[in-house]
Amino acid sequence: MTHVTPLANRRHLAIEHDGHQRQFAALWLRERCPDADTLDPRTGQRLIEAAELPLSLAIESAEVTDNRLQLSFSDGHRTAFDLDALFGEVPSDPPRRLWDAAGAPLPQADFSAACEDDSALLEMLEALHRDGFVVVSGVPAQVDGMQPLIDRIGPLRRTNWGGIADVKSVANAYDLTMTQRGLEPHTDNPYRDPIPGYIWLHCLTNAADGGDSTLADGFMAARLLRERDPEAYATLTRVTPGFRYHDADTHLESEGPLIELDSYGTPVRVRYSNRTEQVPALPPEELEAYYAARQAFYRLITGEELTLHLKLNPGQMLIMDNYRLLHGRSAFQLAGGVRHMRQGYVDRDSTASRRRTLRQRFATSQLKGEPA
Repeated sequence: MTHVTPLANRRHLAIEHDGHQRQFAALWLRERCPDADTLDPRTGQRLIEAAELPLSLAIESAEVTDNRLQLSFSDGHRTAFDLDALFGEVPSDPPRRLWDAAGAPLPQADFSAACEDDSALLEMLEALHRDGFVVVSGVPAQVDGMQPLIDRIGPLRRTNWGGIADVKSVANAYDLTMTQRGLEPHTDNPYRDPIPGYIWLHCLTNAADGGDSTLADGFMAARLLRERDPEAYATLTRVTPGFRYHDADTHLESEGPLIELDSYGTPVRVRYSNRTEQVPALPPEELEAYYAARQAFYRLITGEELTLHLKLNPGQMLIMDNYRLLHGRSAFQLAGGVRHMRQGYVDRDSTASRRRTLRQRFATSQLKGEPA
């Protein structure tokens, strides 16, 4: 049963449909009218200039026929919405599954299958979105062995490191990743704009003593901090430190909170980089609050409650969500053998686009009873 009630001089519309109640602004409905006069049928892009609609726009009439909301607006336009679609409008991504060490998943994928089969590729990308990481096996033991799978998703992000770069101990290292030192949990490159979305870490050999990878779910850390210390959580969403990297040929700077929220107040990105953070000289009271909050967050992301330990084998690759996961490694000794990784970046837009288009294609094929 559906009930429709105009409100606020007919500039709002209250709708009760299948037990759910929502209010819609007349302007919002008008600019999203699903008809060919408002939206281009092929591209779905808006044909009218929404900013030129009269701010006093009202709904002249509203009635429901065969599960369709028939509307007439004060500018003379008429349209019809499918009620299920109107109420079912949700973000195009499924929810993420947050985890701690005890409940950590271990999503896995096969390199050849993901390269050759779209359903296997979609399964890998869905796991990456859901869990924040995936371990891919069977990667060719070549310096650019990951490239064919990257080509299935989007362009390789080139940086001052190049394209796919070595991660191994070298003499006169120009970055701490190129040493045998253990690395604290961190996100990569918060000094870039945009920050690389996904890290691809391919193991060529890992015979050194130590060198285990660590992962922590930054969104779970944010949730626990909000539950256990709301003031600290609020501080890390409000205070905006800077991040900086420079060498002889590069000078990069950016800024952003350690916990970044979207318009709904949900964490969408975490930043943590002890090596590159540059906190501004804020008032002492605010700095004291920030340092205490940062310490509370640090204890979460380094504690065993959230830390997952992995040791990659030759031919395995770890793909990580750099907006969500914090990664690190234990120190290693070369007396036991060589540790040689190759690392590349792929941005979020191409990765998300590939996942969504594959999902839509398979969903459409299932509805039509056709093979995907």
